[in-house]
Amino acid sequence: MEQKVFWTLYSVISLLVGFFVSFTWSLILTVPILVLCWWIAFRSGWIE
Repeated sequence: MEQKVFWTLYSVISLLVGFFVSFTWSLILTVPILVLCWWIAFRSGWIE
């Protein structure tokens, strides 16, 4: 369940970034988005 929430959050944020910034910036922001999604999932208690 935790992975499902993490990947859903990552997909939604990535799609939003993809619509609003160029492809190059989308590639650059991939790792920070992953870290942000992990941090949100970890701090919310979804990953235990």
